[in-house]
Parts: sequence; structure tokens; C-alpha cells
Amino acid sequence: MKISEDLEKLLPFGYLFLIVMGILKDSIQYYQLGINILKFSTIVDVLMSPLVYITSNPIILITIILLFASHFYLPKFLLENKNKITVQKMFDLKSDEELTLEQKKSYYNQIAIRTLAVILLSFFMGTGVASGYFTSQRIAKGKLDYNYQLNFNDGDPEEVNLVGTNSLYYFYVAKGQKHIKIAPIGSIKNVELLYTTASK
Repeated sequence: MKISEDLEKLLPFGYLFLIVMGILKDSIQYYQLGINILKFSTIVDVLMSPLVYITSNPIILITIILLFASHFYLPKFLLENKNKITVQKMFDLKSDEELTLEQKKSYYNQIAIRTLAVILLSFFMGTGVASGYFTSQRIAKGKLDYNYQLNFNDGDPEEVNLVGTNSLYYFYVAKGQKHIKIAPIGSIKNVELLYTTASK
């Protein structure tokens, strides 16, 4: 079963959905740190936020690819297993006996797309909540890794934990402090990676 026709119709809405997910994820994450991220973002940051997030970590990228790949074949799976009780309950399937073949394809495509949307919503919001919470906890307990050095144009360098960046600002916590600073990118000469760490 192919879902290409339905996907062609939904691609623009799909990317719009991802943009909204990126906004929700960033807003939830930075809200827990006391920052209204939209005030510090450009329209380009907003449009690129889902792509930046998806490609920020190989595990996230692979997870998203697997999600899309599995849901591409989900309509065929549902059609072949529609009589199984567990499948019916899991996807809330209704009887398709009165539907034509094309209507069946459209019905199972809609279920696959709806399921993918719910999973993506949960994934983006869940990672936003978790990232913001654990970052705020590490800041409060002073357990950050200060793995970057910001060299300012007109000041002393600072060892920092880089909480986040966008096209205009760096968001960071300086070593020995427990509050987030926001510095315009133009005020910084360069950024040095002091060492590699698994937790940022």
C-alpha cells in the first residue's frame, strides 16, 4: 500500500506541524530556565528549529527516521492485521467492510498519519520538558560541565556551560555562577571547546 498521494497533500502541513513542535519544545525547555525564547529568536530560528533539533544528536536523528519509516509501512500492516484484537484496540480501528479499496487505503493512511503526529507531539514535548528540567536542576546544584570558553571582543574570557544558541544569542552559565547569561553573538570573538563531554 502506498501513501505517497496522501503525503504529497500533507507535506506543507507536515512541515508546519514540525515548526509548531519545534516552537513548543523550545518554549517549554527555556521557560523552565526563565527565558521566553521567542523574544530572542528570529523568524529563521523559528523555521529552522525543528531541523536544528532533529540533527543535533545522531540518536534523535535515527529515532525520527525510524519513526517516519515505520509509519510509512503502517497502513499495510494495519490492513493485513486489522482482524487482530490487539491491533484494533491499539489503533482504535473500525470496520472497513463497507469501504472500497481506495477508501480503505485512505482510512489506514489517515490512521498512520494521526499516530505519527501524536508520537511526534509526545516526543518533542517530552524532550522539551526533560531537557529544561534537568538543565535547571544541574544549574541549581552546580553540576554543570563548563566545556566551552567564550572569548569576548572587549572583555575577559569566560568558561561556560553553553545552554543553547540561535542566530543572535548565546545562552550560557559562567563557571561558578548559578544564573543564565545571554550574550549577543556579535560581542563574542570566538568560542573554544575545552573538552568533550557527554552531558551539555
